[in-house]
Amino acid sequence: MKKRTIVIAGNWKMNNGPKEAEMLTKEIISKIKNKNIKYILCVPFIDIDIMYKAINGTNIKLGAQNCHWEKSGAFTGEISVDMLKNIGIEYVIIGHSERRQYFNETDESVNKKIISALNQGINPILCVGETLKEREADKTNDVIYNQVTKALENVDKESIKNVIIAYEPIWAIGTGKTATPMQANEICKYIRDIVKKLYGENISDNIIIQYGGSMNPSNAEKLLSQDDIDGGLIGGASLKADDFTKIINIADNITRNE
Repeated sequence: MKKRTIVIAGNWKMNNGPKEAEMLTKEIISKIKNKNIKYILCVPFIDIDIMYKAINGTNIKLGAQNCHWEKSGAFTGEISVDMLKNIGIEYVIIGHSERRQYFNETDESVNKKIISALNQGINPILCVGETLKEREADKTNDVIYNQVTKALENVDKESIKNVIIAYEPIWAIGTGKTATPMQANEICKYIRDIVKKLYGENISDNIIIQYGGSMNPSNAEKLLSQDDIDGGLIGGASLKADDFTKIINIADNITRNE
């Protein structure tokens, strides 16, 4: 029986301007009252202001999709953690595979962002995952181990409690492919074992580990019922109120049944 909270986070990626964001959020809010789980919406920077107003008084938490580790400076196009903190952001996605693949995000920059976010009281959602080539070469565990350990370098035992880790197999993001529940749980458990090695059993037992590879209403129940999967980082399905709230309802039912 899982004792951890299920956390469902929506990652809108580069979708929805302010008007669309407000409409979608209102529709989501109308469908997810009195739930036992935690849910987060990670939205484009331009939507944050209107989203902050739209979720006021609800259980929805607000997240960003990226940040810079420096407080200020000549970094055109970047947003600092301090700026995010000042406008009410509580969570930030760090190290998403699309950032690593398309924008040269490295393990070193991921670590700097993790440290900066934690120092400012923002909860990082740390993304890790392997490519199809790496999986086929039987390098999944090596990749995951390196990504987790390097991202958490110099993160102490107290701070790690505020980190969510999302296992996002790159080969299952936006492709329609999904790891089987057994495959996903196996790697989430492996991540938990890494955390145990770094921080001890108590912390590893309580850290939230999500699955983020094309979770949708048709596969959410089997994935979220796994012992070491504590939620989802939802991409495409989070852009449709019905799909996103169906996943939330599934997670809520699992929590109630346990």
